This record gives sequence, structure tokens and C-alpha cells, in this order.
Amino acid sequence: MTVQRRRATAKDEVATMRRCIVTRESKPTAALLRFVVSPDGVVVPDVMGVLPGRGIWISADRASVETAAAKGLFARAARRQVKTDPRIADLVEAQLLRRCLDLIGLARRSGGAVAGFEKVRAFLAKESAGLLLAAADGADDGRGKMERIGYGVAVASALDRQELGQAFGREQVVHAVVASGKIAEQLEAASRRLSGFRQQSAE
Repeated sequence: MTVQRRRATAKDEVATMRRCIVTRESKPTAALLRFVVSPDGVVVPDVMGVLPGRGIWISADRASVETAAAKGLFARAARRQVKTDPRIADLVEAQLLRRCLDLIGLARRSGGAVAGFEKVRAFLAKESAGLLLAAADGADDGRGKMERIGYGVAVASALDRQELGQAFGREQVVHAVVASGKIAEQLEAASRRLSGFRQQSAE
């Protein structure tokens, strides 16, 4: 399916409240997931918030997405018949993961991200760090050392060693860092959503 993208504007960066169709609670869009209905009636996850059309908002956790699909809430919100992939929660997680990997890749290509304990430590000594990345399945003592070295720098642990490795073109990565700036801010937000989504699915 081909869907045109709308251009993001400065207005999109402003914290906006939307209502979750499952819980009926109003939350900042950063705590929600956006969905749209394609012209052929298919519910499409829109993690980046760039697809055209009226947005359908759901709390950023797996249980809420699965509830919306099971109870026909997408159709109710869209006020029309829709087709919902039974694996829509998995599609959302895949989009969230892809978003994180793409942002790390962008930082890497601009020279704003390095991986490996020693390289991270050297980076922290010379550069302004915006976000530390610690593999979710990495050892606690290694993470603790990194947090002490980068005291005061936010830490994201949404990705496992293989996923971080994929982002850096390696088999596995346990520690990485991203320079301060817009990419680090976007990656921190994306990692928070992915971590919350995965935490919900593991409970």
C-alpha cells in the first residue's frame, strides 16, 4: 500500500493532548501512538506521525493496541468499517524498533554516535553526550560503570545487544553513546516508547 506523507511542521513539536480511544484519557501525544485509516480501509500504525488523514490515538502500550483491535474500537473511532491486521501490535513494535535504529544510524553517519566501552568513555571525556545506550540484556555492572562515567546523561535500554549491533553494523553492541542535540532527544523519546511497549508485552 502506498500512502503519501505529510510534511512535519514546527507545530508538530508542540506538546499536544489527544484522547486515547481505549482508556478515554487525554495524554500528551508523546505518550500515545497514532494510527490512520488508508483509503482502502486498512488501519495503519503511524509511529512518526507523518501519514495524512485523521489520527486515531491509543496509549503507547501493547495491551491498549490489542484491546482496540479486539473490541472494534478502530472502526468506532473512524466511523466506518476498517480492516485491522491481527498482528497490529507486532507491526507497531517493529515500527518503534525501526525508528530507533534509523535515528542511531543517522547519528552514526554524522559522527555523533560511537559504540564500545572504551570509545564511549573517550567520547564522554571530550564531547557533549545526549544519550547513553545500554543493551537491555547487558550486564548490570557494565551499565553501572557507564552511568557513573556519564553521570547526569540519560540512559536508554530499549534495545538488546543484537539490535544495537545492527544499528552499528556489528554482531553485538552493549554500550553506545549519542551526542547531544535533536537526534539524541528524538532517540530518547523513541526508546522510551519502545521500552514501555516491550515491558507491557513481557508482563
